[in-house]
Amino acid sequence: MSDTTAYTPPAIWTWDKASGGRFANINRPIAGATHDKELPVGKHPFQLYSLATPNGVKVTVMLEELLALGHTGAEYDAWLIRINEGEQFSSGFVAVNPNSKIPALLDRSNPSQPIRVFESGAILLHLAQKFDAFLPKDVAQKTECLSWLFWQMGSAPYLGGGFGHFYAYAPTKMEYPINRFAMEVKRQLDVLDKRLAATPYLAGDEYTIADMAVWAWYGALVKGQQYEAAEFLQVQTYTNVVRWTDHIAMRPAVQRGRLVNRVVGKPENQLRERHDASDIDEVLAKARHLKAGQAS
Repeated sequence: MSDTTAYTPPAIWTWDKASGGRFANINRPIAGATHDKELPVGKHPFQLYSLATPNGVKVTVMLEELLALGHTGAEYDAWLIRINEGEQFSSGFVAVNPNSKIPALLDRSNPSQPIRVFESGAILLHLAQKFDAFLPKDVAQKTECLSWLFWQMGSAPYLGGGFGHFYAYAPTKMEYPINRFAMEVKRQLDVLDKRLAATPYLAGDEYTIADMAVWAWYGALVKGQQYEAAEFLQVQTYTNVVRWTDHIAMRPAVQRGRLVNRVVGKPENQLRERHDASDIDEVLAKARHLKAGQAS
């Protein structure tokens, strides 16, 4: 349906009514805490406060990849932050991330001097540098990796807040913004497809934090797990992106990371909080048992 109602912006914008849409109850034009509540702290070096949105998935995948490499210092507690309920506006969360967005990480590997890290790209880079993993050592390849990492950070808002909002969450369907952002998302997919026609991974021959960051958003889109828009955008035509998406999805650490802080989808694919590796093992075992029962 086209938006045929003309709108003339006022001389001065004021916040005098809810914006509408799925997240209207938490959207506001001011920052800071709305209520006092401390964040829980577990036993592990890293405390993650998150939700399994694409930005949250990036970090849990990275942590699980580090653990799979044998970096026991990457053990973590993953605490659920229900953003629909405004938990990201608690005083404790705002102290870790003044921008009130998930994910937020508290690095307590040195308990006497905890380090807060916010913005998912910054978290990936912090972990990669700390453990010397998933970040190429060669200067040219490292630069390529960081270019794609920051490409994702700059591009995803057009996919999420742009296309995703107007296509899936806006209170009414409007032709202009949907067409505008669909065009941009398809352009982004074409950028990725052309790059992945030349190299197996975004930075070259090596799987890096750039792949983790981009896969969490664009892989979910390609697999029909984001905005239910795969057919609308004809994502199957981007064959190199599809190949890359499927290849990364087969990694055990990626499969583990996707489960953490998940509250939507099939119950057997949800792990709302993670405080030990056995938490994920239990979810995977239940899913295998259920699948075997359905097949028999």
